[in-house]
Amino acid sequence: MSRIRGLGLSVDAALAALLAVALGAVVFVATGGTDLGPNTWVQIALLVVGAGSLVAAALTRAARTPVHGAASVSLFAALAVLTYLSIAWSVQPATSWLEANRTLSYLAAFAAAASLARLAPRRWPAVVGAVGAMTVVVCAYALLAKVFPATLNASDTFGRLRVPFGYWNATGLLAALGIPACLWAATRPATGRLLRTLAVPGLAVLLTTLMLSYSRGALLEAVIGVGCWFILVPLRLRATLVLAVGAAGGAVATLWALAHHAITQDNAALAARTSAGHEFGLVLIAVLVVCTAAGFFAIRAMDRVVLAPALRRRIGTGLLICVAMVPVIAIAGAAASSRGLTGEISHEWSTLTSTTPSVGDAPGRIAQLSNSRPLYWSEGLKVGEHSLLAGAGAGGFDTARTRYTTNPLQVAHAHSYAVETFADFGLIGVTVSLALLVVWGVAVRRTVAGAPADSPERTGLITMLAVVLIYGVSSAIDWTWFIPGVTVPALLCAGWLAGRGPITAPATATTRRASGLGPIAATTATVAVALIAAWFIWQPLHSSDQVTAAIGAMTRGNAAAALGDARGAADADPVSTDPLWELSAIYSALGQGAAGRAELVKATQIQPDNPETWQQLGSFDLQAHHPQLALPELQRALGLDRTSALTAQLVAQARTQS
Repeated sequence: MSRIRGLGLSVDAALAALLAVALGAVVFVATGGTDLGPNTWVQIALLVVGAGSLVAAALTRAARTPVHGAASVSLFAALAVLTYLSIAWSVQPATSWLEANRTLSYLAAFAAAASLARLAPRRWPAVVGAVGAMTVVVCAYALLAKVFPATLNASDTFGRLRVPFGYWNATGLLAALGIPACLWAATRPATGRLLRTLAVPGLAVLLTTLMLSYSRGALLEAVIGVGCWFILVPLRLRATLVLAVGAAGGAVATLWALAHHAITQDNAALAARTSAGHEFGLVLIAVLVVCTAAGFFAIRAMDRVVLAPALRRRIGTGLLICVAMVPVIAIAGAAASSRGLTGEISHEWSTLTSTTPSVGDAPGRIAQLSNSRPLYWSEGLKVGEHSLLAGAGAGGFDTARTRYTTNPLQVAHAHSYAVETFADFGLIGVTVSLALLVVWGVAVRRTVAGAPADSPERTGLITMLAVVLIYGVSSAIDWTWFIPGVTVPALLCAGWLAGRGPITAPATATTRRASGLGPIAATTATVAVALIAAWFIWQPLHSSDQVTAAIGAMTRGNAAAALGDARGAADADPVSTDPLWELSAIYSALGQGAAGRAELVKATQIQPDNPETWQQLGSFDLQAHHPQLALPELQRALGLDRTSALTAQLVAQARTQS
């Protein structure tokens, strides 16, 4: 393996470190994916990386070789185009613009990975290593937030671990994504004994984080992804030993934490959390030291001891029997219950699919089937059924669902990529997404087909596939698509798998310079499109900043500057209502009520299916003592949002005053 002169580092290790830093930056900058400013700059950065990779691919070529992954990238691009087009019919076009920008940045990440797989196919260990290193470091930080809550997480009173995303299921998912990478690192001789040893305490960190997030979905995703990894990778006994040691350490840390309510229960006092956290830190140190020592001896034993084939088969058979006994024991337990086998199955199914869930945030939730997904999914299906062909527009579920439900919960997403795609894009979006999945699956099959089962690269690519599978299961039952920190690592692996091409072909980098005007034209077009796209991505942030500036100017008493900033905000984001509401407030403060009302009327024209625009207009007219105007406006708002108690009160008030 090539090394960097003077540093003693392999190229793969150096690239893995750089890539892990980049992925970690996405996690900590974008966090939960809701803060407009940081996420805008993350999206622009991903766009730059994607454009740079495409330019590099255009300027280099391998003679007469197919462009693997092109079909997958093209269909992903079609999804991004559909997202932008949906602004035209969206019930919430400002949100659709933001979601289109997010999808474009994801396309850039996917295309960059596919291009890099073509440019440097030998560097696949850097990708797997980066995912493993990043997830372990971020999860270690999450645990440190429990150890030092006063410093890292003072305002968070939830017992469930949700740092750094602010969402526990995302934290659990990130831990699950790292498990296959750590198993790969611990069982791969070329990794080196030191890194293989460190992968064992890394597993303990990941598993502890996974369990303390109380995320049942993440646990299911980990089981499915790791199970597929074990099925497809011929390193099962080695991986079982490593996983057992890491799981033992994770179990000790988890059980200790669960026994201390100040760490795992909601609303614990900061002083109690701090005291228990320091003790938890000592436990973690002890666990990691023991796991490191145990991992060292386990790795050394694997290197020195060669088991006879017959003994390996007997051990493997015993492990399979142990795994097979799990469902047998579960069935036997259900049969022995008071409801009987069929009655217990019926009860559990009813609990799982109930739209009136009852589940708390206590650690015991991890063993419960009750959940809120059926409620969200039923609402998403209703939205899609009423906009069957093209849906409600990207990000429109949040606004459109209130027409069809009386559920007062604030639900931003349908908690399923498939359901939300149907709600937001209708049958068109479902068709494009399904086509992308099928084409990507064919590309992955082509990549790994025919390679020897013990091929190191095949093992690495199967590890990437396990990462993508874990993320895919999560996206099927949650809204993790909207969180860049967990999505970008999965897209990196997915793009690499699509762009690599058959691993039975020689893994030679495409370093030959392309000749002719074609590559130059492609490069120019790519740069131009990237600049235009970056400008589009920046516009909503620019508009938001100008709204903030308008508020500041009005606070200082500079009405002229406030009007200029608010008008500039409206020009920058013509589908957003925030600048119009600010203009209305400024005009009203200046005593120009008619001008203020005109801005609110314009908001209803821009977003006629958004109940908030009609509520704002109706409230304005009601306060201006025009109940006859306000009543139909407020009734329109109530028809669009059946969950709003405030709108219902305003309707009653308008009727009384009419």
